[in-house]
Amino acid sequence: MAEPAPPLAWGAEALYQQLAPLLPGLSVEVLHSTTSTNSALLERARVLPENRRDGGDVVVRRSVESGAFWRRAADLQPCLLVAEHQSAGRGRQGRTWKSVPGASLTFSLGLPLALADWSGLSLAVGAALCDALDPSQAGGSWPGAPRLGLKWPNDLWLIDADGAGRKLGGILIETVAAGAQRLAVIGIGLNVLPFAAADLNTGFATLRELDPQACAPTVLARVALPLVQALKRFEREGFAAFAQAFAARDLLYGREVRTTHTDVPQGVARGVSAQGALLVETKGRLVTVSSGEVSVRLDRPAAAA
Repeated sequence: MAEPAPPLAWGAEALYQQLAPLLPGLSVEVLHSTTSTNSALLERARVLPENRRDGGDVVVRRSVESGAFWRRAADLQPCLLVAEHQSAGRGRQGRTWKSVPGASLTFSLGLPLALADWSGLSLAVGAALCDALDPSQAGGSWPGAPRLGLKWPNDLWLIDADGAGRKLGGILIETVAAGAQRLAVIGIGLNVLPFAAADLNTGFATLRELDPQACAPTVLARVALPLVQALKRFEREGFAAFAQAFAARDLLYGREVRTTHTDVPQGVARGVSAQGALLVETKGRLVTVSSGEVSVRLDRPAAAA
């Protein structure tokens, strides 16, 4: 019988030292296996599985108890939770997120956020991750097209030289209300190395294609601080601070898309609104799509603006 792979060296203490000044009360935890890092943090906040939609990219979980007066403060303290393996990883719309120990980076960051408007949060997180993973193309100031693109509202894609794209990772944001506070749980899943169980429905890309030395711990070390900094900036400035960075990596812009929105079955993507909703041009009018699914053929050229 084969021996299990040894645990990876995650450098949890170094991560803590780096992030704690921005997140007082932070804990950094690494688990060999869990069902889902998002679920684990939500369970710590004692929530029910029922949920309601709050905008297009955030799911709000309801507290088990009618009142949160008894809740321990530690339940809402910031926590970076990493799992080498998730047995029931989740994506948007309840989809399964497949991962393999060592080949995937799966983690969640839970922290209280005081936001007047949560719109566009997943787009801001995606832009921050792309800039951290591919810093030579950060900020939208590079010549030519970016290697990493964002598919509204929560997917990271690797763009090949021929313009086709393959999925590299995803973002799942959930929140739970606790009295006057709200805990945000930002879940990240990234493909680091190839693995046989990969879902090839949307293609499959890995970070090794960008960086031959990439491994899950080094990728986490690269993205953790930019992620926290982005969340803090979003808390102060909202999506407006990230609109340009997202637009530079918006792989839907100018492409024919199909949506699950009843009023917009298909059209041409024309960027996002000031609130981060998808703008689709259809039958001579511009329609806002704030939730649902969007499909696109990346082997087709973008249409002119």
